[in-house]
Amino acid sequence: MMVQGLGARSGQAHAQVYALSKTGIERSVLSFTPRGGADPGRRGRYSSLLVYQGGVTFNFQENRQGPVQVSDLSIEPVTKTNIYDSAQSKNITLDDIFISVKTTKHYQYTRLPIILKTWFQLAKEQTWFFTDTDNRQHQNQTNGHMVNTKCSASHQRKHLCCKMSVEYDHFLESSKKWFCHFDDDNYVNVPRLVKILQKYNHQEDWYLGRTSVYEPVKIFKKPTNKLMFSFWFATGGAGFCISRSLALKMLPVASGGRFISICEGIRLPDDVSIGFVIEHLMKKNLTLVPEFHSHLEQMKLIIPETFRDQISFSYAKTKDEWNVVNVPGFDTSYDPTRFLSLHCFLFPHFKFCPR
Repeated sequence: MMVQGLGARSGQAHAQVYALSKTGIERSVLSFTPRGGADPGRRGRYSSLLVYQGGVTFNFQENRQGPVQVSDLSIEPVTKTNIYDSAQSKNITLDDIFISVKTTKHYQYTRLPIILKTWFQLAKEQTWFFTDTDNRQHQNQTNGHMVNTKCSASHQRKHLCCKMSVEYDHFLESSKKWFCHFDDDNYVNVPRLVKILQKYNHQEDWYLGRTSVYEPVKIFKKPTNKLMFSFWFATGGAGFCISRSLALKMLPVASGGRFISICEGIRLPDDVSIGFVIEHLMKKNLTLVPEFHSHLEQMKLIIPETFRDQISFSYAKTKDEWNVVNVPGFDTSYDPTRFLSLHCFLFPHFKFCPR
């Protein structure tokens, strides 16, 4: 098996791989294009793929360190589909949503307190945190909503998939109609999330989110370069939502820890593996919801007048500067992520907000 990283000239990542067949070994290529193109100085993304009868295996690692490369927020919809508008969907409330936040002990005193002070206060009963440690203080602050997944605190693929598997299983055990995953560097505009989900029927198969690549992940067959299959995935860094109908269809291949096996089998990160399961195995398309935002975008390009229309925000710190929303409020030394200021912009009635 050969592994090749990002192609600096083409702006694509290619993995040369070998597929087993009855006649011998054939070579295939996994290809995808990151938003903003390739950065020849980055060596954090590598791929490999082993295709065989009845399944696929490929190795993929993502390193989110480095400068933000994405400046364009506008992207074409992944799919164009009709939204099911019914009384059932309009009656969706916050109580119908299972909000999961993936976090770790490494950020329990940095990222997590910001969430607990801001948007968590709007969804205390609906939000669960999936971590890798026990913290009595946070357990008390969240009224028992801290879940120690027993997964490693490592950012490696296997351990991220471990947490996602626990998130998914907890959702299945609930009676909720929507499973919405976010990261601990997301700010969630809770009222807007509810409003958006009211446009979709949870009894139908919906996979809602935003991509972080310009093209779908593509699997080619060598030497003919014939496209075998491709799929989109919603980046976990922006958040995504899955209807209960679709989540139940995923149960045979993803529940009870099976999702970890899927990740290990195809060797893709948790969010990409979710896309693989839904788009390739379930044959259900990702529906683009551009109101989700990740740290891979330039946050400053989101216009303040549209903040209330957005579902999620994020932030990232590069070597020289912060990638944050441009919002008035607290001093940057006190609020470098701008999430406190953003929260007060959206919900100025909170006590800690300046009067």
